Amino acid sequence: MLTELAVENLGVVERLNLVLGPGMTALTGETGAGKTLVVTAVDLLLGGRASPSLVRFGAGEAIVEGRFHHRQEEVVLRRVVPADGRARAYVDGRLASAAALSELGRELVDLHGQHEHQSLLRRVHQRAALDRFGGVDVVPLVEARATLADLNRRRDELGGDERSRAREMELCRYQLAELDEAGLEDPDEEEALKAEEAVLADAAASRDAARQAAASLGADGAVGAGLAQMSAVLAKRRPLEGQYQRLAGLAAEAGDLSTELRRAAESMDENPVRLAEVRRRRELLVDLRRKYGETVAEVMEFHRGLAERLAELEDFDRLARDLDAELDRRTAALAEAGAAVGAARRRAAQGLGEEVTANLRELAMARAEVQVEVGADPGDDVGILLAANSGAPGLSLASAASGGELARVMLALRLAVGAGPPVLVFDEVDAGIGGQVAQEVGRSLSRLTADHQVLVVTHLPQVAACADHQVSIAKHDDGASATVTAEPLEGEDRVVELSRMLSGSPDSPSARRHASELLEMSQGG
Repeated sequence: MLTELAVENLGVVERLNLVLGPGMTALTGETGAGKTLVVTAVDLLLGGRASPSLVRFGAGEAIVEGRFHHRQEEVVLRRVVPADGRARAYVDGRLASAAALSELGRELVDLHGQHEHQSLLRRVHQRAALDRFGGVDVVPLVEARATLADLNRRRDELGGDERSRAREMELCRYQLAELDEAGLEDPDEEEALKAEEAVLADAAASRDAARQAAASLGADGAVGAGLAQMSAVLAKRRPLEGQYQRLAGLAAEAGDLSTELRRAAESMDENPVRLAEVRRRRELLVDLRRKYGETVAEVMEFHRGLAERLAELEDFDRLARDLDAELDRRTAALAEAGAAVGAARRRAAQGLGEEVTANLRELAMARAEVQVEVGADPGDDVGILLAANSGAPGLSLASAASGGELARVMLALRLAVGAGPPVLVFDEVDAGIGGQVAQEVGRSLSRLTADHQVLVVTHLPQVAACADHQVSIAKHDDGASATVTAEPLEGEDRVVELSRMLSGSPDSPSARRHASELLEMSQGG
C-alpha cells in the first residue's frame, strides 16, 4: 500500500504531501488544477522518464518520495530530477539505478492510463493472467523443464568428443598422481609446519638465551649472587622479617628457574635435516595451493572431486547411455506436460476473452472485442488482442487503445483476473463516458479494493462518489506564481466538491441535494 506521497517543485506543484489510506481514493479538481501531476509523480517513482522540463520554474530540482508498506516491511522510493544534470533514484535512502527503481516499482504499483507501466501490457504478465483466470497448473511443466535442463547440463559435463575426453583423462591422471604423492591428510598441516619451522630455525639462539639466563640466575650469577647478598643484609632484622622471607623465596625461585633453563638448553639440539624437510614440505603445499585451491582443505576437496571425475570419464559409455535414455524419457514427459498446459490455456483463453469483453460492455466500450491468442504447446506465447471498434482487427493492447480506453481495458482485465501489484493507479479511465456508465466504472473500481489499494484521477462525480476517500487538487495563482494544494475531503466538504463536479455550482442547494443522494447511493447507504 502507498501510505504517503511527497512532491516538491514538480511542475506547478511547489510542495504537496498526500497521506493515503486503504481502499479507493479519488483525486478530483478543476481541469488544469494539477491532478495529473500526481500521476506523473508516481510514474517517476516507477522509473519513468525524468525530463528537466518537469522541474518547477526557478527551482534547482524536483523531488518525489513514496512510502510503501509491502510484505510487512516499509519501502521508501525517491526520485530527484535536477533542472540541469542527470536524475537520481534512491531505494530506502540508498542510491539506485532507474532500472532497479523500475523493477521494484513494478512489484508495488500498476499505472493505468497514458503511461506505459501497466504490467498487463507485457506478454509474460498476460500469460500469468490467463493462467490465474483458468486455474492452469503449470507446476508439472516447470518441474519437467527443470529436470530436463539438469539432465542436459549433466550430459554436457560428462564429456564431449573422444579426443577431448582422452585429453581430460590424461590431465586428471597427471594431477591425481601429483596429489596422491603429496599424501595430504590434515587440512591444518600448513599451520603446524609453520610453527615447527619457527622452533627449528631459532634453536641455536634459543639455546644460547637459555644458557645465558641460567647463568645469571644461578648462585654464581649476577642475579643469583645479588639476591643472596641482599638476603644476608636483611637477615635477623626483625622489622624487615617479612621482606626477608620474600627475598629468600625469590632467591630459591631463581635457583629453580636456573636449573630448568639449563636443562632446557641441553635439550635444544639443532636439526638442520628436519628443518630442510619442513621447508620443502611447506614449499610443496604452497605450490599445490597455487594450482588447486586457496587452502590445503580446498586442495584436498579438489583431489576428491578429481578422482570422481576420472571415474566418470573412464565409465563414460555406460553413463552416457543411461543419461541419453533418461533424456529421452524426460523429453517425452516435458512434451506431455506442455500439451496439457497448452490445452488448459486454450480452454481458458476463450472464457477470459468473453469475460473481459462483457466487462467492457459495462464500461462504455460496447463495440470492443477482446481475444486471447495462445501459441503452440505449451502455449507460452500468450497475447491479449483488442478490437476497439466493429470490424477492426485485433491488435496488441499497447497498439489498439487510446489512454482512456486502455485504462478501461486494464480495469476489465483486473476485474476478470484479479492479482497484480498491491497499488493500482487509474488515469483517464473515465474519458468519454458519463451517466450510468460512469457509475458502473466507479463501482468496478471499488470492487478492486478487495485486493488492492486504488487511486483514480477523475472528473466524474459518479466515479468519485464510489471512492472511500476523496482528495481535492486545486491550483492557486496570485498573478506572480501558481501553486497546487491537496486537501482531503470529508463530510460536507466532500458534498460541496461533488456539487461542483455535478453542476459547476457548489453553492446550489439542488446540486448539493443531488450530490448527497449520489454519495449515499454510491456508498451503499
